[in-house]
Amino acid sequence: MNLPHGLRAFRHRSFRVFFLGQGVSQFGTWLQLIATSWLIYRLTGSAFLLGLATFALQLPFLVLAPVAGVWVDRLPKRRVLLVTNSIACVQAAVMLALVASGRIEPWHLIAGNAVLGLVNAFDSPARQSFLIEMIGGAREDLPNAIALQSLLMNGARFVGPMIGGAVIALWGEVWGFGLNCASYLAVLAALAALRVPVHRPEHTEAGWLVQLAAGFRWAYGFLPSRSMLLLLAVLSIGAQPYQSLAPYFARDVFGGDSQTLGYLIASGGMGAASGMLYLALRPTVRGLLTIIGYAAAAAGIALIGFAYTSRLWPALALVYVTGMGIMLTAGATNTVLQTIVEDRLRARVAAIYIMSFLGMSPLGALAAGWAAHYVGPPAALAAGGVLALGAAGVYLTRLGAIRREIRPLYERLGIAPRANQSLR
Repeated sequence: MNLPHGLRAFRHRSFRVFFLGQGVSQFGTWLQLIATSWLIYRLTGSAFLLGLATFALQLPFLVLAPVAGVWVDRLPKRRVLLVTNSIACVQAAVMLALVASGRIEPWHLIAGNAVLGLVNAFDSPARQSFLIEMIGGAREDLPNAIALQSLLMNGARFVGPMIGGAVIALWGEVWGFGLNCASYLAVLAALAALRVPVHRPEHTEAGWLVQLAAGFRWAYGFLPSRSMLLLLAVLSIGAQPYQSLAPYFARDVFGGDSQTLGYLIASGGMGAASGMLYLALRPTVRGLLTIIGYAAAAAGIALIGFAYTSRLWPALALVYVTGMGIMLTAGATNTVLQTIVEDRLRARVAAIYIMSFLGMSPLGALAAGWAAHYVGPPAALAAGGVLALGAAGVYLTRLGAIRREIRPLYERLGIAPRANQSLR
């Protein structure tokens, strides 16, 4: 199949099929997330409970993702994804029944997020490490596949909240849960239709703790990977809470409703999707090390500006930059890691990346919710922006050493020529 360079991963049938099914499912997921956050705030008016709901959703990424990565490396990836998406479908059906019957309470929503978080702790590393199998082991297409999948997920994050906000305003939160439940059928059908060889993970006698330690040694024993992951972790703690506190800004700062909330989340999603489109169109991973540092700094600056903006349109622009900066940092980090990691460690390193990105978000959300209770949401978000900006500054001061450390590996993989050229 003759495709433009920026779409080269679509040459592979299995990737195309999964991309379509995953796209429908991700759209539904965002409908439910918007419905959940709006319903919690409508029922309680509590910024702390908004943060707690996000904490419940994302805490399993911090606690379980590294262990989940060990087990995913031992199991067929498609089987793991079939199980995780089936459980998520059941979770959505239970939440739909509670909302439709009028028996829903805030603790139900928080518990539902916790269940979904447990599922996602296994689903995310499986999905990331399954990409190489869906593209038939074509490592040269892997960066494009990673970028296109991230573009898909953030495109859903852009479209889903806008439509979700309108759906909730017109027909109520129940439709967000109902449409999400139905959307899981698309990804389950896609997984059933995939044509990939049955992958038999390499047998090992080593215990899971030994395998877990091997993943962490690889990730944190190498200066470039350690620097990227630590910056991403701090950025997630400092900048990601803008999503959990968005209902406060939508209603109390901008005087809006669920549709305003949808616009705010969608602006961040559009920025993230723009960043992933840029990564998908790039011909090589070279240059991503520099992008990571400056994108994190831009996210921190934009978040500080958003925290003290009282007008909606400037706020949407600042959230766009924040979302772009966060996802450029995360997407570029993931692309570099998955390009250079050994296949036997792929799921474990993907899980450590997920822990650093999504796993740190609940700590930030809980801290921001607690701080918002005492100093107000604007000051809480601004402090997070300062933290992200400081971490980006530290990373950029180490950029020269990071480039020197990774260059021999880039040369061995054929990414960089064996010459004394600047690795940017």
